[in-house]
This record gives sequence, structure tokens and C-alpha cells, in this order.
Amino acid sequence: MTRNLLWRGMLAGILGALLATLFARGFAEPRIDLAIGYEESHAAHGKDHADTAHDGPPEEELVSRDTQKGAGLLTALALYGAAVGGIFSLVFAYGYGRMGHLGPRSFALLLAMLTFVLVVLVPAIKYPQTPPAVGKHETVALRTAAFFGMIALSLGAAIVAARLRAALARPGRGFDATLLGLVVYLGIVGLGQFLLPVIDEVPGDFPAALLWEFRIASIGTQLVLWLTIGLAFGLWAERVLSRHQADKFKA
Repeated sequence: MTRNLLWRGMLAGILGALLATLFARGFAEPRIDLAIGYEESHAAHGKDHADTAHDGPPEEELVSRDTQKGAGLLTALALYGAAVGGIFSLVFAYGYGRMGHLGPRSFALLLAMLTFVLVVLVPAIKYPQTPPAVGKHETVALRTAAFFGMIALSLGAAIVAARLRAALARPGRGFDATLLGLVVYLGIVGLGQFLLPVIDEVPGDFPAALLWEFRIASIGTQLVLWLTIGLAFGLWAERVLSRHQADKFKA
């Protein structure tokens, strides 16, 4: 049964990636094009920005912009979707039945939205998305490590909070245990965000509206991905579990 759930989770992730790609092409990629235009216009006027100041001739473009926002975007999101969809299915298989009496579809959707909050929204508070044209090349490694560190911190804090809630939960005290778990999660995340390095490389004259629209589009792309995974996988998981229960009954 776990194997059946695994490949369905990967398929749900790929389906989510296809829809997320369409969303990104319509909303995120146009903002990236505008950000690149901003960078190029400032380079042409000789202004010194993080990504535009360099000596010598301009670097040759290894991958065309059309490929980046076409086949490149689809391939990257499909691989990402298949990976997170497979992990999602394993977490679902472990957690199903341990969180009350939720059905497969309700639990899958709840798990997907919880993952979206922990992996996308909470890290974005500390390190919001910025267009590829913004930022210094020499800090890419630092920015990447800090962002993934924020994701790990959020997930780790959620595990600690969940275990604390489970340990303290008693009949009639579930709300108090949940509230305490939430406070612990927020406390760990807040402390981690305070200790992690501050990274702000957006030029002061970068269009604020463009930056805001890009960040909203980036979050929207992730929301489409995780919402699709939750809905599609929940539907398929319900069928697998129903068939499994029927086979057990016949046996």
C-alpha cells in the first residue's frame, strides 16, 4: 500500500508542477522579465548595482531566457514536484489515523496546507523571495544556506511542538496542549529568525510594486503546487485505502 501511495504522491506532485508552471508563466515570469529589464537599463546607464557592476565585456548567456521560463521552468518544477510529492505521500502514510478521525482527503489537504505554511510562508517572513536579477552573485551560497536553514528550523520547531502537544494532551485539555505547542513553535522560530543573518540586497530604487507583485506571484506558485498535491493525492489515496480495506475484509 505504501508503494501505491508513493507513486501517486509523485504523480500528484508532477500534476501540481504542471499547474504551478502555468501560474508562474502568467504571473511570476513577467515580473522577472521586468526585473531583468530594470537591471539591464541600469547597467546601460553605468549605475553600480549588486548584479550589474562588472568590468570587461558582458558575460555570454548560457541558457536563453525563453528556455529558462519554458522548458527549464517546467523541468525544474516537475522534478521538485515529484520529489516533494513522494515525501508527502510517506508523511501521509505515517500520519494518517494519528490526527483524529479525518478522512484521507481531509487529512491530505490539511497536511498539504500545513506543509505550505511551514515550508513556504514562515521562511518567507525572514527571507522573502526576490527576482533573480536582484542580489549579489558572491552571496548566493550564503543566501541559499540561510533559506534552507530557515526551512529546517520551521520543520524542526513543528516536530517539537507536535510532540509536546501529544505528550500534554489529555481528555478535555486538547485546546490547552495545542495552544502551548503553538507558542513553543512561534518561540523557536522567532528565536531562530533573530539569530539567522539578515540579508537585504534589494537596491533602494528598485520598484516596490514590482518586488511586491513578484513575491505574491512566487507564493501563489507554491500555493498552486501544494493545493494540487493535497487535493489530487487525497482523492487517489482515498481510493487506495478503500480498496485496501475491502481486501482486508474479504480476507
